Order: sequence, then C-alpha cells, then structure tokens
Amino acid sequence: MRKKPNFVIIITDSQGANATGCYGHPELKTGNIDKLAQQGIRFERAYSTCPVCTPARAGIFTGLNPSKTGSFTNNLALGENIKTMGQRFSDLGYNTAYSGKWHLEGHDYFGIGKCPDGWAPEYWYDGKNYLDDLGPEKSLLWRQGLESPAAIKEHNIQSEFTWAHRVSDRGTDFINQQNDDKPFLLVVSYDEPHHPSTCPYSYIEPFENFKYKLTPAANDPLTNKPAQHIERAKCGLWFDTNRDTYDGALYFGSIHYVDHQIGRIIKAVEDRCPDNTYIIFTSDHGSMMGGHRLEEKGSIMYDDCTRIPFIIKEPNSKNAGKIISTPINHTDILPTLYEYAGFGTVPIFDGKSLVPVIAETIDEATQFTYMEFTRHTINHDGNGGYQPIRAIVQQSYKLVINLLDSDELYNLDDDPDELDNLINDNNHAEIRDKLHQQLLSYMNKSSDPFRGYYWERRSWSNSRTMQWHGDRKYRPKPDDGYSPPARLYKTGQPASGE
Repeated sequence: MRKKPNFVIIITDSQGANATGCYGHPELKTGNIDKLAQQGIRFERAYSTCPVCTPARAGIFTGLNPSKTGSFTNNLALGENIKTMGQRFSDLGYNTAYSGKWHLEGHDYFGIGKCPDGWAPEYWYDGKNYLDDLGPEKSLLWRQGLESPAAIKEHNIQSEFTWAHRVSDRGTDFINQQNDDKPFLLVVSYDEPHHPSTCPYSYIEPFENFKYKLTPAANDPLTNKPAQHIERAKCGLWFDTNRDTYDGALYFGSIHYVDHQIGRIIKAVEDRCPDNTYIIFTSDHGSMMGGHRLEEKGSIMYDDCTRIPFIIKEPNSKNAGKIISTPINHTDILPTLYEYAGFGTVPIFDGKSLVPVIAETIDEATQFTYMEFTRHTINHDGNGGYQPIRAIVQQSYKLVINLLDSDELYNLDDDPDELDNLINDNNHAEIRDKLHQQLLSYMNKSSDPFRGYYWERRSWSNSRTMQWHGDRKYRPKPDDGYSPPARLYKTGQPASGE
C-alpha cells in the first residue's frame, strides 16, 4: 500500500504577489520561489482570508473563515473547540512539526514559547523562543537597532543571528530525520520580510539604490473611495505627495534573504523525499507599499495587500508551469491537503479542495472567493480600528462591503489598479447586485457570526429580503470530525439538519 503523501507548507509574512518575481516583478530576487512556480502550479488570484496576521493564519490552519475561529483580529486566541491542521494530521497518523511565527495563542506578537497541541515540541521555535535565545541585549538590538542598512553593516549581522535561519535549521532537521514509516506534515513560518526585516547586508546591498516602480494606484486621488481610506492616508506619509517609486532596501533585501532560506527547505525535500512530497508556498498577506497612498495592511481590500503568492508543487513536478486564474483563499489549503491524503472532506471547513480546480473539472465561472475584516488588533486602535468588511471576488470583479462606510466595486481585468470605483455605476448595477446577493447568501450559509440585514441595506441597494429576524433557521455546528453532534434547543436531541 502506497504511503500517504508528505506536505511541506512554507509561509512568509507581509509578502504580497506584488513582491514576488514570478508574479511580474523579476527585479526582486526570489529565485527559489520562482523556480518553485516553474515546477509547480501558480494561482494568479489567490487572496488572504483577512489582510492581518492572526486571522489570516487562523484561515490557513483551520480551514475556517477567521470570524468563526475566535481569532478574527490580532492577539485573540483560537477557540478551545477549534482544531488546527497540526492536531488533525497528528491524529490521522502523521508526524507533524512547526517552526516559526505562530501568532495564534492570543498573547502577544512573539508567542509564549510553548508548543501547542498537534506539533512536535522539539521543533517548535516561535518568537519567544528566539528572544530567549538572543537574550535581552541582542533582542533589543533586533527590535530597535537594525533599522537601516548602515546599522546592519555596523553590527556585522550574519545569517546565524536571524530568526529565519534558526527556523530553517529546525525545518531541515525535521525533514532529514524522517523515515518511511510515517508520512509527515511540516510548516515553516517565517517572520520575514515583516518589519524589522533583519538579514545580512549582502542581501540588502543590491537594493540600496533600488527604486520599486509603483503603479498609478500610488497617486490615487481617493475620490469616490470610502472615507476611512482617506482618514488612513492622512495619517500616513504620502497623502499630499505624488510618487512613482517606493524605497525599501531592508524590505526588499529581506525578501531576497527569506527566498534563500526557502531554498534550504526545498533542497532538503529534493534530497530526501521528492517523489512523495507536496510543497505549498504562500504568505499571510501583502503590504500596501504606498498603493492608494496607504501603508501596511488592515481595513482595506485592495489587491496590494490581499492578493498573495500561492504555489503548489506536486511530487515529480506534475502540472509544472500551470497557471490558474480561479479565485481562491487560505481556507482552501486544509481541504486540499485532506483530498491529497485521501481523507475526504470535513463538513465544517469553509474552504474547498483545490484538486478539482487544478484538474479543471469545475465550472470556473461559478467559483468565487471570500474575504473579511473586523479590526487590526485588540491591543491598539491603529490601521482602521473597528471596520467590519466583507468582500467577494468572482471572475473579473471584486465587491467590497464596508459596513460602516461606502462600498466598492472593481473590474480587475479592465482596472487592475482599482482606481475606478464602480459601485454607483448604473452600467454595472446588474453584476454588482448579483455579487451582493451571492455574498449575502454565502454569509448566511456559512453562518458568519456577524451576518445580518445591515449588510444588505446599502445606499445603492433596493433589496429588502433580509428581515430583522432573518430566516429563523437553526444552523447546527457542522461535523468537525471531533465533537459530538450539536443538539437542538427545543428537543435536546441531535440535530440532523437545519
């Protein structure tokens, strides 16, 4: 009997598709990622479930929309009844290991240094572990003293100093110590290129005088855009300036460096188990880099920060070089692993398996993906504060409902820079209303905990199908493979459906 396949998932932080060579930016030095794309399947319209670290990771590791996991903003922990990828695959007979940034226990950015259930403790290496190994003096240097190329040179930072190097060490050790008795699942989660973007100067040097060419979105006048976009822009660096380029030697150098570290993991797979291992590469979200006069990520659904690199390399490079334009998101990873491993599906997953998408056995025109946002973090009020947002992408269009603000509709084929907001354009009313109803239906069907009539009653919408009480249907928790069936309130008996 053939052994179950192995899986290696590689994640970077704050690296959008627009910061990756194979997605149209060959001037960026991402040779290992680009090679992975040549040997694998590249998804052109892959999106973060939420353009913030913790909820994006909740989507990746649970297969659920973040609002249903407990971790719908930074520094809120997963619910106790929410099972992660590690727990599931460990229980299914896999050796499972995780090295790097986790950011899902609700404590702080770095973590608590303790391995959660489902992963092998000897390979666990979160930010708290790294800080402990650095010690107080070097920790402060990492966080505050290395914020320029000159400081990197002055302190002679070598690879061994970095979190990424130590994370890769544990990832390659895990791969090399596997045997053929059991399949394995490894997650390697890099903090880079997220601030402070620490790496050796040799990776930064090529970008000291580099100017990243911006799209016309950098000079978006923000007319006919949500008010909160303008409020955010006013607090930033570029509200009153027009620019053509973006300077970021540390950021781009760190992208170059983390690509090198990714190469170490890929080589370990190629040397040890190439014939039975799937490699998935993605990032939690992107960074605005001045697009639409905005910084970082958060309460915005522009492609700059929501569209992510997403590559699957199958064993023996099956489907090498294939490019897929079907919209997908992070929640699709776990259902895909389940199908690759022959475990079927789990009703609770919000994501879908990408196996039929790759095989082109579905109607692409019917496929859509979904994004959400609630707030940036529970600890402070930056990046938009409380801004409930739901968005849907299907074929050429993206509809964004900003619950407390005005809404957005973009034709991504005709207007890839998302400058022309079509939300009140009568020529696009039919597609707008169709996407709106599809979004509402999905929120209802998926039991979005924030759903309600207020998502329907927009200034441009005449529909009033959702009432104060909704449809009054009871939606029992779908089978998660662990919990007993939910019981009906009225009878106390297991629910068999709505």
